[in-house]
Amino acid sequence: MKISYKWLKEYVDFSLTPQETADALTSTGLEVDSLEEVQAIKGGLKGLYVGKVLTCEAHPNSDHLHVTTVDLGKNEPQQIVCGAPNVATGQKVIVADLGCVLYDGDKEFVIKKSRLRGVDSFGMICAEDEIGVGNSHEGIIVLPEDAVVGTPAAEYYHLESDWVIDIDITANRADALSHYGVARDLYAWLVQRGYETTLHRPDCDRFEVDNESLPIDVEIENTAACKRYACLSVTDCDVKESPKWLQDKLVTVGLRPINNIVDITNYIMMAYGQPMHCFDADMVTGHKIVVRTQPEGTKFVTLDGEEHELGEHDLSICNAEEPMCIAGIFGGKGSGTYETTRNVVLESAYFHPTWIRKSARRHGLSTDSSFRFERGIDPNGQVYALKQAAILCKELAGGKVSMQVKDVYPEPMEDFKVSLRYEYCDRLIGKSLGKDTIRRIAQSLEMKIVSENEEGMELLVPAYRVDVRRPCDVVEDILRIYGYNNVEIPTQLKSSLTVEGDEDREHRLENIVSEQLVGCGFNEILNNSLTKSSYYEKDNLSAYLWKNTVKLMNPLSADLGVMRQTMLFGGLESLARNINRKRTNLKFFEVGNVYHYAPEKDDNDASIKAYSQEYHLGLWITGKRVEGSWAHPDEETSYYELKAYVENILRRAGVPDEIMVASKSDNNIFVYGLTIKNRGGKMLAEYGKISKKVLRKLDIDNDVYYAELNWTGIMKAIKKNKIVFKELNKYPAVSRDLALLLDEGVEFAQIEQIARQTEKKFLRDVVLFDVYQGKNLPDGKKSYAVNFILENEEKTLNDKQIDAIMQKLIHNLTTKLGAELR
Repeated sequence: MKISYKWLKEYVDFSLTPQETADALTSTGLEVDSLEEVQAIKGGLKGLYVGKVLTCEAHPNSDHLHVTTVDLGKNEPQQIVCGAPNVATGQKVIVADLGCVLYDGDKEFVIKKSRLRGVDSFGMICAEDEIGVGNSHEGIIVLPEDAVVGTPAAEYYHLESDWVIDIDITANRADALSHYGVARDLYAWLVQRGYETTLHRPDCDRFEVDNESLPIDVEIENTAACKRYACLSVTDCDVKESPKWLQDKLVTVGLRPINNIVDITNYIMMAYGQPMHCFDADMVTGHKIVVRTQPEGTKFVTLDGEEHELGEHDLSICNAEEPMCIAGIFGGKGSGTYETTRNVVLESAYFHPTWIRKSARRHGLSTDSSFRFERGIDPNGQVYALKQAAILCKELAGGKVSMQVKDVYPEPMEDFKVSLRYEYCDRLIGKSLGKDTIRRIAQSLEMKIVSENEEGMELLVPAYRVDVRRPCDVVEDILRIYGYNNVEIPTQLKSSLTVEGDEDREHRLENIVSEQLVGCGFNEILNNSLTKSSYYEKDNLSAYLWKNTVKLMNPLSADLGVMRQTMLFGGLESLARNINRKRTNLKFFEVGNVYHYAPEKDDNDASIKAYSQEYHLGLWITGKRVEGSWAHPDEETSYYELKAYVENILRRAGVPDEIMVASKSDNNIFVYGLTIKNRGGKMLAEYGKISKKVLRKLDIDNDVYYAELNWTGIMKAIKKNKIVFKELNKYPAVSRDLALLLDEGVEFAQIEQIARQTEKKFLRDVVLFDVYQGKNLPDGKKSYAVNFILENEEKTLNDKQIDAIMQKLIHNLTTKLGAELR
């Protein structure tokens, strides 16, 4: 929001410098992003002074040049060669001194000592167009006799620079989206600090109705979307270019002047925060305005020539036959104000913020008007804005007000009633401000005190303060005017020690695992929880269904339309960005929340039950594991490398082997993959090679291996874990190998699962050390060479025990998997 320093001074009296004003606004919560000087004339007339021509003689080597001596109020006069035909002795003139910079459009040139036809010249006597104070170039500027020699030209012409204060307005401060709105906060700040000041704006005493030749009727069909609609007709307007003062104001705050009528509506919006629209009265068929929605699919062309389809969720301003405007957002083609327009209808309304916000997002339209309506404007400022606009239309366009103000306001919006207790205010701020200070600040912010006692007061907060409806909101308002920096930091801090909780433990373990991954060459990334709708809409990925996606009601864009169900796509975007910049060997990890919607749990009375979130850890690897090493040949990353990282994380987290069940992943984001679940079927980890179908969505050609660990589930699995120390086993472990002939569809995870179910007491490890498929084996078969480690912590295992365990393993593998010994 751009605020003009000079324009701001029209509403509040103060003597602060532009920088002091910016600092004051920042302290009130209106954070100033930048402060920039705007010069009325480029260069600000620096280096230009009032001079007096002491002598003027013809140039000896020219028939049109003159050699003059000019007094600039210095010790000695300066010799200047001048070519103007009207230069003469005794004139008061404007002189560009040496070093002065003059501008010709975007070009600039510096006044230097020069030699013209053999005569030295130490400056330049200027014409109007040469310094930007006019357009004449017929001769030099001749000033009145009372002009004081040596006066800077900027001072003589009363030239003042303006300053643009660029404020970052937060979404809750719709009341500050105008110069008068900002002036209210500055006024309160000045009052609190004891400055002599007043807050004021023009009254409407000059408003009067000239005739009633063009009455306009108004009907609001949708009172939920349009709370108030006021209008006024002005006839016999001369639509033309706006006066310079109005153009300058609009340009200063970043708006393009169009014509006097349109510029007036923009001026009112920037001055008082009330968006307005002006219709060509000839477009208001039937002299009637109807505020309603349209049948679904209604075609409508806006002022920019774009066609839109309106529906039952789009509020429109219509004449007796057709829509003329998308309410609060954009006017229709042909309904605006042009040079041929003579009669206009001014609109000043209050539209429900939600309706405007949804329509603007739906049609991809964002205007200064919609920006204000969708945040909530003053519901009681429509008639004032309308009258001020009518006064300006009469002054700048010679129009006549041709009807009484038509104001349709079915259900007036009341001010907000808030009860504020002094003790609550002091407790929340952390300092006792005193009743007088609280009362003074509240009143300076235009809050009305309805009643007051020793404990507190009852307030009426103006309806334009849509963000101040609770006692805590009032306290926040009081504190920002009082000054956050004026609340002293206490010299003592009272605290009580607490026992470490689950969150502390989980956070510590997360840091340990993160450091482990960084030590393995990973880089941590951080992506937005909001992501593209297209990732879930069309592909019907088995684990990430559109029906389970948490969708935003009013997304900022299609790229931020849903909450992520998986960490996958954010990481792939990061991979794509790096790969496109020739960084192909990548290892990324990210921890964050994922979100899920279960429609079967949706209950209108408590719909929050259908939504859940979990904390997940994502791993991505691609490119080469080793490249360009003298000690090791180049090696591609692989599924097994990723598998090792996942197993190390689970081992470091302390997830017991006996609770994990591994199986082939059925998630079709993978070409192949593995899922690890707990005994209850809850997914702990899933990893594999990403399919080309998914990678093509992000234009990735490299193979990518991805793992997603359910950190929330892992924390639950190890919640009851206790760290136990024990001495190293002094009895030897026993190793036995089996060569198993199996169907090619059997996976090692099945062998390991059966082995651990068969022998839970002495089996310590199961390792696959060879896989063979090909010559000398039957079709459809493969051979697994598996190593089994047996160990007893109490005594040495004897041959009888070992044989019994191995026979039991062979029997179960044979009966359950059809295994044959080779």
